[in-house]
Amino acid sequence: METAIIILAAGNSSRMGRPKQLLQYKGQTFLEIAIQAAVQTSFSPIIVVLGAHAKKILHVHNHPTITFVINEDWEKGMSSSIATGMNVILKDFSDTENVIITVADQVHITSTILEDLYHTFKSENKNIVTSHYLQTTGTPALFNKKYFNNLLNLQGSGGAKNIIKQHVDDVSSIPFELGHIDIDTATDYHNLINHQ
Repeated sequence: METAIIILAAGNSSRMGRPKQLLQYKGQTFLEIAIQAAVQTSFSPIIVVLGAHAKKILHVHNHPTITFVINEDWEKGMSSSIATGMNVILKDFSDTENVIITVADQVHITSTILEDLYHTFKSENKNIVTSHYLQTTGTPALFNKKYFNNLLNLQGSGGAKNIIKQHVDDVSSIPFELGHIDIDTATDYHNLINHQ
């Protein structure tokens, strides 16, 4: 069963003041951490959606096995980036059965977490599997093809959360203890670096 991964890395990091995809943590850029977690799984294709700062980011990241796409409408928010990634999957990788959506600023992401989403999907027969942290659920999250049209037609900045809310009876989740640590501001980054 083909499972694709979409890494969302199109934002302009307005609260950070510089592209957070290129910030370093433990010797790797944030985006590289997400890419390595994806590459270490058995899943393919892996699609990275860029937007703001795309040239700068592409200059630093070159992976022959990864499809980089640019969301020209990145300013419309996360939903437009998900739709950009889904368009590539439906057009070029039409045998895809599931898609895992993940982001470039969860620095504690691992291949194990991505694999766990799939194993839970297989064992619990739920068509959406989310990550659970701090009383909430979010990315990375797996969606079966049953929801591909929903993902393709998302609007606004909320990403896929609305799909999850509308179909709670078809959702399972896995624990991702450090999933709440996403880096949005210079203070977040400072705290991260000082605690590594």
